[in-house]
Amino acid sequence: MKQRIWIFLLTVPLLSQAENYLIQGEKSSRIQYRLTQEVQTGAGTQSLTLSFVIPQSFDSPTVKQRIENLRLNLAPEPQERREEQDSRGNRIVRAVWKKPPASIDAAMEFTAVNRTQLGRLKSGAPFPLNTVPAEVSDYLGESRQVQVNDPRIREKARSLTQSVKTEFDAVQRILTWIVDHMRYVTPPRQYDALYSFESGRGNCQNYSHLSAALMRSAGIPVRIVNGVTLKEPYTVNTPEGAFTFKMGQGRHSWIEVWFPDLGWIPFDPQQTELFVSNRFVRIEVGVDNEETVNDGMVQWRRVKGTSEKPRFRESIDAAFPEDRVQLTLTKQNYGPQAMLICPAIETTFTPVAVPPPPPPEKVDESRLKTLRYTKPFLFGNLDFPRGVDFLFTHGPAEKKKDDLFSMTKTFMVETAEYVTTQMTQYAQIFVLQVPVELKSVGLALHKFGGSGQLWVELMDDAGGRPGKIIVSSDFLSLDRLSAKPGYDWVDFDFSGQSLKLSPGRYWIALGFTGRPIVNWFYTYGKPVGPIDGTRYKSVYEEKWSGAMTYEFNYRVTGLAAR
Repeated sequence: MKQRIWIFLLTVPLLSQAENYLIQGEKSSRIQYRLTQEVQTGAGTQSLTLSFVIPQSFDSPTVKQRIENLRLNLAPEPQERREEQDSRGNRIVRAVWKKPPASIDAAMEFTAVNRTQLGRLKSGAPFPLNTVPAEVSDYLGESRQVQVNDPRIREKARSLTQSVKTEFDAVQRILTWIVDHMRYVTPPRQYDALYSFESGRGNCQNYSHLSAALMRSAGIPVRIVNGVTLKEPYTVNTPEGAFTFKMGQGRHSWIEVWFPDLGWIPFDPQQTELFVSNRFVRIEVGVDNEETVNDGMVQWRRVKGTSEKPRFRESIDAAFPEDRVQLTLTKQNYGPQAMLICPAIETTFTPVAVPPPPPPEKVDESRLKTLRYTKPFLFGNLDFPRGVDFLFTHGPAEKKKDDLFSMTKTFMVETAEYVTTQMTQYAQIFVLQVPVELKSVGLALHKFGGSGQLWVELMDDAGGRPGKIIVSSDFLSLDRLSAKPGYDWVDFDFSGQSLKLSPGRYWIALGFTGRPIVNWFYTYGKPVGPIDGTRYKSVYEEKWSGAMTYEFNYRVTGLAAR
């Protein structure tokens, strides 16, 4: 039934139900941002150019960004430093060293006054749109990354938006499908919309390109935004407990959708409609992520016969001298199974409800003992960038001309939690659909230092939260973890327990002695588990009252019953 409604969406932990949430309130911050880059130019480099996109102030009905006191310092000073504005309105600074030294340092500093204001919106924009201004029409077209005219894209856009009467209804139907269809994986094999459509896998670029392709195919203008997310978490209290939002610190892609009565409105297709967090810094816009490559681009010419390329290290620091979060949540009985978050909008739309999957059927203990466990079993949130040094942020060198080469930034961001803190405990759910004899549990970890021992505790489920400890793995000395850069699997042995597990929900948590310094890698969203499946609590609490928006990377191995 069609209805006129005000919507607020945010994500709270409830199992296997529609996960649309309405959010109301605001977040405002004063952010002191500092980007530092170090370039080792390499032997044989004849000239080198660094490109920077200057972030600009931005104003929309939900998100406001004001940039103050921006400084770009380069050492040594380049021979040329020129500023230009491209056709999309991006301000680009290009610094050229004609005889580059062995090392170049760059630092960009500014203050970002960011505000996300989630009051009531009203849109009467029809669907299909009547007219689109000439200055917006470029964002309806096709590109190599956004295959608007592919028959599969066009048919999916048509089927998702048939009988729709308003632009917001069309957009929310497309995003409802995307958040359930896509699974966050980095790095994916490709970044274009068609690969994303066919595989259902990808990173932020894939989400943006697929959203843009489907919406543009439906006649809705969409532009791609590149910027930076900051790792400062924020927490919203709900009747179910605290819910904490956190992203990695680094490059990110999202979209802006044009409404004739609202203008350009930001969306993050991984999770939010009609807004993005004030932890986002907006930098560059374009038709796709092949166009929005100027920020951080390195170009150089080298002597023929030499092969050494520049090495590039980057770090981002952000302080929040002022930060206020005042948000409330209301859960809706419609929407996707994955998280989707939206402020209130008064418009006409048809709620879309996605039915939850049935829960796994339990097997009693006496029957578990009689089953034959012979089939190799592997399950978990398995995809993460193994062995990556996140200080090196650029992709491979590309040859542009005979002696001209280029490197651009990647979207590889370290998303990890410090899980051996003395103050907070973390737990991750996994759900078995078949009986399994447990052999090991692996976690995606990186050791930064310290000493001690680690183990994994397996717990039962108590009403959607970790319950009693069932069993613990063998202990593992921290000395056995690799000191190499990046994250890798660390497996904890349960094989001596002869433990048979019924289908159902179980929790894993990392235990430790001593003072180890260990991070556990996580993935945005919930690639394999339920919305409430990543929990935390203070060491002084008994109840696991907090939940996170991400999912830790883990793997469960054993033998399944035939």
